[in-house]
Amino acid sequence: MLLKKNTAENSFTESDISRIIEMAWEDRTAFEAIKYQFGLAQDGVIKIMRANLKLSSFKLWRERTNGQKTKHLKLRSPEVTRHKANHRVKQF
Repeated sequence: MLLKKNTAENSFTESDISRIIEMAWEDRTAFEAIKYQFGLAQDGVIKIMRANLKLSSFKLWRERTNGQKTKHLKLRSPEVTRHKANHRVKQF
């Protein structure tokens, strides 16, 4: 179960918080994409991550995202695009 501290993030559902955490962990998902989808700036994402991850996991995530160019659209290479699965979806 995800923890919610008494902050502005209380307006998000448990499902929203789970998706925000998932997007934050993904290397190709920029903070701007999270802001566009959830209206949550980078500092808000950090607060959610801090409140919902174990301390060691939070520190690991912060080390990975600190200075990572793919997490910021302005720093991202134009070669980095949205992830598309290589497999075909079977039609039934």
